[in-house]
Amino acid sequence: MARLVRMDKTGHTTLAEWTSGSDAAEAEAQLQAALEQGYYAVVTQGEGRAEQVTALPLDADLVILRRPIAGG
Repeated sequence: MARLVRMDKTGHTTLAEWTSGSDAAEAEAQLQAALEQGYYAVVTQGEGRAEQVTALPLDADLVILRRPIAGG
């Protein structure tokens, strides 16, 4: 089962879960709402690599939402 999680003060919160064959509309809606709030969405691409996404990749096992890193 794939998951959409948001990194937060507790570590992470699961916002939605879907399977490749099921309707992922709720996960897509959660993703788009988070992007509008300024979150970044990333999907791992192997050890030490990630790709930023703006739409829900249905074949991903895990999509992580996080705030931009502060600082300069």
